[in-house]
This record gives sequence, structure tokens and C-alpha cells, in this order.
Amino acid sequence: MKFAASLHRRFVVEGVPYAYVTGSAAVLRLDDVSTSLLDEFSVEGGRDPGGWDRDNAGTEELSDRKATLDQMVAMGLIRPVGENAPPASKLPPMPFPLATLVLNVTNKCNLSCTYCYEYGEDRIADSTKADGTPKAAMMSPETACQSVDFLFESAKARRDVTVTFFGGETLLNFGTIRDAVAHAEKRARDEGKLVGFSLTTNATLLTEEVADFLVAHRFGVNISIDGDKGTHDRHRTFKSGRGSYEMIVPRIKELLAKNKASNGRPIGARVTLTAGMTGVREIYAHLHGELGFDEVGFAPVTSAQENDYALSDENYWQILDEFAALAEDYVAAASEGHPHGFSNLNDVLREMHQGINKAHPCGAGLGLLGVSTEGELGLCHRFVESGQHEVGNVVTGLDEDKRREFLEAGHISTKIACHECFARPLCSGGCYHEAYVRYDDATKPNLHYCEWIRAWTDLGLRTYGRIMNANPGYMTRFEDRTAAAAAAGHEPVKGATPIGAEPKP
Repeated sequence: MKFAASLHRRFVVEGVPYAYVTGSAAVLRLDDVSTSLLDEFSVEGGRDPGGWDRDNAGTEELSDRKATLDQMVAMGLIRPVGENAPPASKLPPMPFPLATLVLNVTNKCNLSCTYCYEYGEDRIADSTKADGTPKAAMMSPETACQSVDFLFESAKARRDVTVTFFGGETLLNFGTIRDAVAHAEKRARDEGKLVGFSLTTNATLLTEEVADFLVAHRFGVNISIDGDKGTHDRHRTFKSGRGSYEMIVPRIKELLAKNKASNGRPIGARVTLTAGMTGVREIYAHLHGELGFDEVGFAPVTSAQENDYALSDENYWQILDEFAALAEDYVAAASEGHPHGFSNLNDVLREMHQGINKAHPCGAGLGLLGVSTEGELGLCHRFVESGQHEVGNVVTGLDEDKRREFLEAGHISTKIACHECFARPLCSGGCYHEAYVRYDDATKPNLHYCEWIRAWTDLGLRTYGRIMNANPGYMTRFEDRTAAAAAAGHEPVKGATPIGAEPKP
């Protein structure tokens, strides 16, 4: 039987060789022995281990080389050619307990953002019932509390649960949010659970009362803001056409000040990237350095290509160049032990360090569901009221057959185009909503940005390696899962030091 190197990505950072192993999602720092072994078995058709033994019979420290080869085989970096791997389970034991419920507390908004997927040409939600009457514009307190009850019942096996509030403009329905929080906190006390809250807002209704409430209940807050006044007001306007920047900035500063004084959870800025945007680095400097956001995340707009704000292929590569420039700032900060607020890079470094290997691109339909204003359950907040993606109701319960059907169809094993991609563990085919907008099928892989995702993953890997070379202790902030793996007794590979993820059996 011949053996060959499995799918992996090699990269060199400041003279130090690394490998990202697709099968195990482990990042490995290679030494001379493991590098040479990987070279020797990275040949078309593989190599016969017996022939390798004969070829290396006179090599110094042959026993160490053989031991390293055995361990590389055991961890899946080198595998038998043509082996029939046992079929992987497509789903965890079902019904899988929920961790997060996203309550779309309103489908109305007081802004008229040109790129909004909820109200623009890319809308997939249906705001009318089967009889033609409109669906409720606001979620009632009763429905919100029923949603909380549904979450707690589904999450019986979990200690921690999260309730997220979304819109429309979420704060248009602040009364319902307040009632839902009170109900969730009471249930958590009664059942010995921990409940957390998060919210997304455009900040136009961020009054002193609202800010005090969010801080008091330790909300995680994301504020939709696209940069300085000129950048932000290009798309984020009131229906009259007036920009929203000057209204929201004082409100944001007040919330940030209150939150910092109370040592609250990080408050993030959520930037939508569109054609013609100014540089990412400058946007980050304004939002983090000038306004004081703890974190800044960037999301390319989800849009049909014919829209004038849609990103072209050239725009995507420009964004990656900007991300690379911001990554330089990140490495400089991390090398000195200082946190950095570039949340996109924080997320990918966390997943690399924890050895995340996704069977599905996100938790939609698995640990997370969305709820419409009338209690309809959708795969996530972007799919509520979309009809075909409805999977139950908070009163009548979850349709487990529909849930299972979707999750099986969206599993990485069905996405043949992804099977030879080294970035598969982190991407798993990409966003369901993006796939639906592009291909009219939420379970299709997002083939239109595969090359970009691979390049972004490469940037993440190189950044990871640079930080590990300069200050490996920085990564301890991401070790909530790797510490558990170490406690379980996983051993490092001799000759190829695992960093950030223990090899999986």
C-alpha cells in the first residue's frame, strides 16, 4: 500500500515552515524532519513505506524519522492512497439543542439604506400572509416571551443561552425587548441557566434610557455604521435622503462611555462594504481610534450583481489588500501583547487556534434559529418570512423533519466542489443567504468567491504564524477549547509541533 500527503496548505513565515491540515484543521509548525517527510510523500501516486525504509536505511536517526512518519500518518497528514474513509455523520444527535434565538422584533425601519437586503431588490421575505393581509410589523411582548420559552425548552441540555434582537431597526420595538429580557432573566434564575443578550441597531433611537438599559443588562451591541460622515451617508440615509451620521455619533459616544465605565461587553461597529468605499484601514482608524468602538467588523454587501453598489471582482481584491494592511497593524499590536479590534481577523484566528472544522458554514438551523414578528421560525434572521425556509413556530414547535432535510442538504459532504479546497474547514461552502441570493438555493457553495476565501484564509494563516513566532502567548485568549483538548490528553506530534489545535483522532 502506498501513502501520500493529504490535502493541506503549506506556508513559510519569516523562515519558519507551517502546514494547515485540512482533514484535522490543525496548524502545525514543521521542523526539518517533518518538512522532508512531507516533501517525500507529496508525489503523484504516493510512496511505498517499504521502499521509503530501504531508501532511508543509512539515514542518521532513522528511528526518529520513522516515529515522526508514524505520527504524521496517525494524525492524517500522510494517509494511505485510495483509502476508504468511514462515512462521516452528517448531523450531530438530533434534535440538537438551540443555543441562540434571533428575534426579529420588527420588520420596519426608520432609515432607507440603499443596500438593505430586507427592503431592496434582493428581499426574500414575504410581508403578506396567504390571504393577502400584511404580517405584523412589530413583535408583541407575548410572542417575544413565547420565543424565550421556546428557546429555554429547546436548550435544556445547555447552561448558556443567548437571545439576540434584530430588525428592521430593532429599537423601534424597545418595549417588547424590555419585556423579553425580564422574562428571560426570570427563567434563567428559576432554571439555573445563564442568559446573554445581543442587539443590532442603527443607533438613531439610542436614547439615554435605552443606553442605560443595554449597559445594565450587559448587552453585546453591534451598531451599523460605515465610516466617517461622507462614507456613512452615501447609503445610510433617512427616507428624505438626509444622512444619519450626525444624529448617531453623539448617541454612540454616550453609549460607549457608559459601557466602558461599567466594564461592559465589547461594542462593535458593523461596516457594510460596497462599491466605491474608502479604505478599510481608514474606516477602522475612524471607528476604533476616533469614535472608540471596541471592535470593527467588515461585511461585503450581499447583492445581485446588477446593483450599482454591488462589489465587482476587482473590488473584492481591493478589500483583501486593505485587510492585509490592517493585518499589519494587528500583528504589531499582538507582538506587544495588545488586543486589536479587527473582528474579522479575530474570528479567523480564533477558529484556527481552536481547530474549528465546520460541517456547516454557520449555526443556522442547528444551534441558531430566527423568529419572525408573528413567531414563525426561520433558519436564521435573514430567512424569516421567506416561506420555503420556514421550519416551525415558537408556539407549535420546530419541524424537525424540515430542519434535518435542510441540514443534510447543506452539509459539506454534499458540496463536491469544496472537497479539494484547503480552506474547507473554515468556510464549508459559505453563507446560506448569499447562496440563495446568487443561486436560488441556500445549500449551494458560494463558488463566486472561492478564490477570495482561499486568499483570505492564506492571510489569516500567515498572520497566525507571525504572531506565534513573535508572541505565542497572545493566542491564549483563544484557548477555551484547546485547553479542554489538552486536558483530554492529546499528544503533540514529534517532529511537527501542533500550534493552536490538537490533532483529532
